[in-house]
Amino acid sequence: MIQFGNIYEGKRVLVTGHTGFKGSWLTAWLTELGAEVIGLALDPEGTPNHWQLLNTSATDVRGDIRDAELVLRLVEQVQPELVFHLAAQPLVRRSYRAPLDTWSSNLMGSAHVLDACRQVSSARAAVMITTDKVYQNQEWAWGYRESDALGGHDPYSASKAACELLIDSYRRSFGPPQSSLLIASARAGNVIGGGDWAEDRLIPDLVRALAQGQPLEIRSPHSTRPWQHVLECLSGYLLLGQHLLERDASAAQAWNFGPALADNRSVQQVLTSLQEHWPELNWHTGTTPQPHEARQLYLDCARAHTELNWQPVWSLEQALAMTATWYRHFYATGQARTREQLQQYFDAACRSGQPWIAPAQEADFL
Repeated sequence: MIQFGNIYEGKRVLVTGHTGFKGSWLTAWLTELGAEVIGLALDPEGTPNHWQLLNTSATDVRGDIRDAELVLRLVEQVQPELVFHLAAQPLVRRSYRAPLDTWSSNLMGSAHVLDACRQVSSARAAVMITTDKVYQNQEWAWGYRESDALGGHDPYSASKAACELLIDSYRRSFGPPQSSLLIASARAGNVIGGGDWAEDRLIPDLVRALAQGQPLEIRSPHSTRPWQHVLECLSGYLLLGQHLLERDASAAQAWNFGPALADNRSVQQVLTSLQEHWPELNWHTGTTPQPHEARQLYLDCARAHTELNWQPVWSLEQALAMTATWYRHFYATGQARTREQLQQYFDAACRSGQPWIAPAQEADFL
């Protein structure tokens, strides 16, 4: 069985933000697919961190995407065929404390990456990762579609919405027919999985509290989010990259990658389900006033389902089980189960007939 039509075998792929949670998982997957991966990122924050637990063949370059000259110099040196741009300031609450850092990283950093791709002819495709929070949140009970209005209350959400405007501008101004560069953006829901130790995220905060023998104080137990395992959105990113590399110009647009409606759960529901796999977890609801965060958020992924034939593989219950298993194994052994869980995800995708997997003998006809 092969994945993504074997398109990544031998491809030079630049991943920005490869030391982060999603970036490190993506880099691990790409190297398993045979890609020549070059990562550009800041040093990972704190210890432990997922990147340092991996032993990949990727080239590890440290630098700041806010440095336009550095970004262009690296892209000229590497000559990537595809860029996955994940580097960002990704935290809502931190964006209130450091709004200028958030805007400069998320907007101007993305502009530097796109402009370097514009200037280097090897770059055939760019997949720009934003967020489900780019939408003007109306607290709707139904999902946001890619055509819905962009907006953002906090600096993180607003900077990512502005990034979508930036991406669309570069796509219209510098994509075909002006050049061969195809640019897409991907908007994913709340991702979970082993190896995330970022601040102010539910499961990493819970894991830290458990390690310290303390109950977690949660902020908004009734807020709902589109929860999914990190490998779900990454399969969407890789499938999107495949379409772009195969010169499918219709894929050069914005895409939602989120879970099924049934997996849009409240914080309280996620914690209760996770406790079934990790009985030692403990939490309580705090009363301290908090900065504004959206209470209800859901993605409509019909476009990805119908046009890319993308579907989630694991239910939320399976994703929570995999997440708990990863962390429990790490704290018992100090080892990451990343590659093992990649294989488990691939096996489950085979069983469910995902379109990005095909028998090897059929590969030449895809």
